Amino acid sequence: MAHYKAANLKREQFRRYLEKSGKPNSALDFLKHHLGTATPENPEIELLCLELAKTKEKYKAIVEKNKKLKAKLAQYKPPQEEKYAE
Repeated sequence: MAHYKAANLKREQFRRYLEKSGKPNSALDFLKHHLGTATPENPEIELLCLELAKTKEKYKAIVEKNKKLKAKLAQYKPPQEEKYAE
């Protein structure tokens, strides 16, 4: 009988814990929200895609400019010979 009372006491404590901390209504919604599987709103996705496209364009332009500047630098600056420490 003592074992039965101990089990009931633990259940009662757990029930109070759930009432105190709040139990989610839907377990799936809780998991989606807290694990990050909820998708952002469509306008937010569109803005992020647009920003990504602009950033890629800037990146390509900078890489191209860098290539041109390296080629220009190579014309004016001869390759340096390696110096050995004596």
